[in-house]
Amino acid sequence: MGEKAAEIYSDSAGLGEVLLGKRVHMIGIGGCGMSGAGRMLLQEGAVVSGSDMDGFGGMGELVERGAQVTIGHDCNLISGEIDLVIASAAIPDANVELVAARAKGLRVIKYAELLGLLMRHRIGVAIAGTHGKSTTTAMCAHAFRTADLSPSFVVGAYSHQLGGHGGVGAGPHFIVESCEYDRSFLHLHPSIAAILNIEPDHLDCYKDLDDILCAFRTFANQVSADGVILVNGADHHAVSVASNAPARVETFGKDESNDWQMTHLRRTSGCFGFELSYRGQRLGEAQLAVPGLHNVENAVAAAALSYHAGAEPACLLQGLSSFEGISRRLALRTQAAGVTVVDDYAHHPTEIRVSIEAAKMQYPHDRLLVVFQPHQYARTMYLLEDFACSFDGADEIIVPAIYGARESDEKALSDGSKELVSKICHNGGHARFVDRLDDVADHVTKNMCEGDLVLTMGAGDVWKVADELVERICK
Repeated sequence: MGEKAAEIYSDSAGLGEVLLGKRVHMIGIGGCGMSGAGRMLLQEGAVVSGSDMDGFGGMGELVERGAQVTIGHDCNLISGEIDLVIASAAIPDANVELVAARAKGLRVIKYAELLGLLMRHRIGVAIAGTHGKSTTTAMCAHAFRTADLSPSFVVGAYSHQLGGHGGVGAGPHFIVESCEYDRSFLHLHPSIAAILNIEPDHLDCYKDLDDILCAFRTFANQVSADGVILVNGADHHAVSVASNAPARVETFGKDESNDWQMTHLRRTSGCFGFELSYRGQRLGEAQLAVPGLHNVENAVAAAALSYHAGAEPACLLQGLSSFEGISRRLALRTQAAGVTVVDDYAHHPTEIRVSIEAAKMQYPHDRLLVVFQPHQYARTMYLLEDFACSFDGADEIIVPAIYGARESDEKALSDGSKELVSKICHNGGHARFVDRLDDVADHVTKNMCEGDLVLTMGAGDVWKVADELVERICK
């Protein structure tokens, strides 16, 4: 590690002491995790600058807190006075700021490395899994706060309730959403961890499911030997990867065989209440305010993590019950003119299925229109058959071109969506391809009727369709 970086991250010093006055530049500062980490750095006394291609949610707050944010990337932003450059995982090697930083000999690390370095000074709490990471991480942070544990945290989605994507608390715990993309979570060495589930995903950086399982196994092995790993007892992949970990392993789920068990489930509209037990001992009840049966599993995982961090059962259950959710997770955008518009982040077949099920339970409707924007060509093609079978219950599915993220072949992105539409129709669904998001909004506006539920879904910019529909409906 370079001299400056060694000074910044000396293990013998407190985090605030080593960051105070240090200049940190963040390339891709608009990313959910990056902006959350930026807020942490600011609160610890660092001088933060950053750049992104577009404006982003929470940018104003970062600027108000002292960050210098530039829209667009420019090599002139990189000066020799910068102590550390942090690059988002989405930043390519050819980025002009990244090239300039390396040419000047500045220390450059990835966002995931930053999280690992920040965790050195805290008791790490890491939440991993293919689905549910953001919600469970935010639930955890809120439960910790409710129990007066005052955690630091970084969440990969915006939480109005938490005040953003991240924050610094007075307590010793650092709660981190731990993503497997690019093996990012292998930079973390937590004391408490959860593995919510494991399915094939991110096939642009993993060869196959076995490769993914190998990464999760390494993650589990990096949890402190005197710590604990919570795994979904119903997910045999999650159980398997943790089976030889040095830390104590506990399971959560509905079956009596689990250490952490939810029982007596009850539904009010689309939200569930349940009783929580730990190794046969009843701890109390929670009534969730976020919809979907999948969120009960997320809540139990968050409860177990909070308990092992020292939260009293009554406090953590109160925290789970008062949790209001995070952005783009079955977010109600409007109910006007007899039409309900809901926006969701689901971009994997399993997520699509559970989100559709939860939305249908939460919002009475005569007809369900789904606008699904696939995310990444590689994911869409690898999971094509699963995607085609994941829209049961939708009366119509409108599919725009794939959101490429790191892919730029526009013809391939359109052709991939057309192939998905063909597969959905072959399976008996009613789907159509509408290339551009503007045209999608036009199509939905012309065809929606009183009593419709419109659900926009995807990890790209499909939320723009929801925005446009809200504007048109609420005129």
